Amino acid sequence: MRPPVILEPSTTYSSNSSSYSPSSDRRLNTIAKHFVNHVQMDSHNISPSPTASSDSVFAQIVRAPEDAILGVTVAYNKDTSPIKLNLGVGAYRTEEGKPLVLDVVRRVEHQLFTDGSRNKEYIPIVGLADFNKLSAKLIFGADSPAIQENRVTTVQGLSGTGSLRVGGEFLAKHYHERVIYLPQPTWGNHIKVFTLAGLTVKTYRYYAPATRGLDFQGLLEDLGAAPSGSVVLLHACAHNPTGVDPTLEQWEQIRQMIRSKSLLPFFDSAYQGFASGSLDADAQPIRLFVADGGELLAAQSYAKNMGLYGERVGALSIVCKSADVASRVESQLKLVIRPMYSSPPIHGASIVAAILKDRDLYNEWTIELKAMADRIINMRQQLFDALRARGTPGDWSHIIKQIGMFTFTGLNPEQVSFMTKEYHIYMTSDGRISMAGLSSRTVSHLADAIHAAVTQVA
Repeated sequence: MRPPVILEPSTTYSSNSSSYSPSSDRRLNTIAKHFVNHVQMDSHNISPSPTASSDSVFAQIVRAPEDAILGVTVAYNKDTSPIKLNLGVGAYRTEEGKPLVLDVVRRVEHQLFTDGSRNKEYIPIVGLADFNKLSAKLIFGADSPAIQENRVTTVQGLSGTGSLRVGGEFLAKHYHERVIYLPQPTWGNHIKVFTLAGLTVKTYRYYAPATRGLDFQGLLEDLGAAPSGSVVLLHACAHNPTGVDPTLEQWEQIRQMIRSKSLLPFFDSAYQGFASGSLDADAQPIRLFVADGGELLAAQSYAKNMGLYGERVGALSIVCKSADVASRVESQLKLVIRPMYSSPPIHGASIVAAILKDRDLYNEWTIELKAMADRIINMRQQLFDALRARGTPGDWSHIIKQIGMFTFTGLNPEQVSFMTKEYHIYMTSDGRISMAGLSSRTVSHLADAIHAAVTQVA
């Protein structure tokens, strides 16, 4: 502690006049000296912390396991092989294997940077109003009755993950059923997000390993057996990790089942426009559910379709029965968000809002978005052709039937391990590969590795 300055008589003024007051000076100096001596005595008498010379109070904490997906990149980065290939990362890569910042994003960022009227003030708890309004229109359609009737409340979230967490905590506090059904398999983080939000997680059948396609009958049976009112998580498009999506006809049957059982759908839309190249086509399953007048939740992410991975920008929308209910729901969402992160970040949402509200920027974005989707579709075709050319045992048509960033190859953990050890190819142990991490230059290497794994490892 810094000792107080000892007041000198020559510099001290009386409180009642502008003349010097020696008696006042003496009193102040006596008080100051007493304070200094007291501080010095206290500093000598401070007893050491009970933990100062012993083990940390956190010594009992065990090291957590590496995240299954992020751990792939950690292992990849440690590999010094010049032929190493990372197919675990859930982010788009160019043909040259580099991260991509969209041209339209760079244009908007330049506009924002040169706008002298912008500031860094906090934004509202629910986020930027323009961003929320435009995000709802993007996913539900500008002509959506729910939007026109003000039955939708939208809040800005921390990408898709944060939006799911806010939705989960809202349901745990205010919905009468605390059970959520997830497809088996699903994105690994779903289980953690909803469990920590306070919901009980159960699963419904989704993927059929034998066909490497959709277990549609199993899906309907499990949803039909779910208790009335249960929450059901649905991947809006480009199911992660399988890349297997229902057809529109199957979606209609799913909708009928969910509504007949009074189940509550919660859509996770992480790939709108990134799957097929069409924003409207990829939103069709959600719009089917909105059109029947029922209620639902939808989490959006702009990580993939705008390449705003690190900006953490997304939205949670809840479609309600009336405008009054929507307003009350929003008031409670604020109470979930406020103690969680207070208010969302401004930069990424400003980029999204600028693109969505300007016709020219929007059109430029859709062109770049389709180019990303088309490249991934092309990589699927090239890999399928390469495996067929090698005569690799098995039917690999699922590679071109599946859609989106990921392909569930059907490779087992032993085969995956073999490919990592012998070919320096990294992917999750369940055989999921990111098609966005593949290029025309590396397709042959991957096809050779798959062929060897299938023919040499059971």
